[in-house]
Amino acid sequence: MRHTISALVQNEPGVLAELAAVFQHQGINIRSISCGETEREHVSRMIICVEASPEQVRAITNEISTLPFVLALEDLSTHELIDRELVMIKVRITKDTVSQILQIFEVFRAHVIDMGNETISAELSAPQGKVAGLIRTLDQHGIVSLSRTGLIALTRGDA
Repeated sequence: MRHTISALVQNEPGVLAELAAVFQHQGINIRSISCGETEREHVSRMIICVEASPEQVRAITNEISTLPFVLALEDLSTHELIDRELVMIKVRITKDTVSQILQIFEVFRAHVIDMGNETISAELSAPQGKVAGLIRTLDQHGIVSLSRTGLIALTRGDA
């Protein structure tokens, strides 16, 4: 089962590596991890997505919560979420395919960010399923490169 874990941590060197080591020690693979500053100075939020059983997640969150640099920890999977992922994607184009690719970008509401003679690049911020759909749709046209941020999330409403 997919779990999305939110950790507020002190923004200092080595925190990400130590946290990842705990997951490795427990044998849990991190599918994606995003980390960035928050509204609080010297505090970062990590969004960690894992495939694990509820028991494994309970065990790992119990262990992580004891680490001195962890300020707050929550399994967001038990809440309604607002989640997004950013993808930047570069696709091969020809004069015969450029209008079709632009149409695909329009359908997915992706924004063109660069264009060369042989490639076009776009960005999309959307739920992971929509990002995956864009990638699948463009795959047949020749994806040159892509970069994904990993999931970021907040709870809905006042939670």
